[in-house]
Amino acid sequence: MNLILLDEMDVTGGVVRLGDDRARHIREVLKLRVGDRLRVGRLNGPLGTGCIARIDADEITLHCTWEDSTPRPPVDLLLAMPRPKVMRRLWAQLAAMGVRRIFLTHAEKVERYYFDSHVLQPEKVDTLLREGLQQARDTHMPRVEIHRQLKPLLEDHLRDYAVKLVSHPGATDTIQARQPRKQTLLALGPEGGWSDYEVDLFQANDFHPVGLGPRVLRSDTACIAALALLHDAIAETLNAEPRPRALR
Repeated sequence: MNLILLDEMDVTGGVVRLGDDRARHIREVLKLRVGDRLRVGRLNGPLGTGCIARIDADEITLHCTWEDSTPRPPVDLLLAMPRPKVMRRLWAQLAAMGVRRIFLTHAEKVERYYFDSHVLQPEKVDTLLREGLQQARDTHMPRVEIHRQLKPLLEDHLRDYAVKLVSHPGATDTIQARQPRKQTLLALGPEGGWSDYEVDLFQANDFHPVGLGPRVLRSDTACIAALALLHDAIAETLNAEPRPRALR
């Protein structure tokens, strides 16, 4: 845990009192003492530094100072629901990689009973996403939406994007070639890719097919690889944009 993530109810002014697993982690794993400092962050808010003011048997008190809030990730992800055990592994990794919104949807190669899994229960999702945020030292919780039908999702909910990409085996374009920028949506299909009908549906809704190379990747591997490439490409695009001249 590289960050102690705090809810608003934990914070009173600059004082934080913890009596749960986070306190145990500070005491037993980090082995910190009074006067030691650690990284903290307010959920969907700023990062900061906490100084341990007091350690009791059942509670730890921190005095915190806050920095400016960090921007939300510039990437949204549309994901064909993978097998539940794969989705369980992915939640924390997606939060750690930096995703603003996650749309889970059905695809022709996806079993519908996947959507009945406990890995989609809000409490489970929240716990695993927090785990990823604390690993990556981020505070921005991804917003999760579940859409069991792909066509209405594409046609009615995904209009306001600067760039829309759909990853599919055999596509010759790359993520970098599409010059993604802020407000980019990436769609990743099931293992084996989207069906021909689904690819046509994506293209009819302004998605550009991109590939991840000749290798056939598992869903979780493809997610991490694609997000890493996308974040890097966005950073390159933003750095290449001309900056406004300073006024004299």
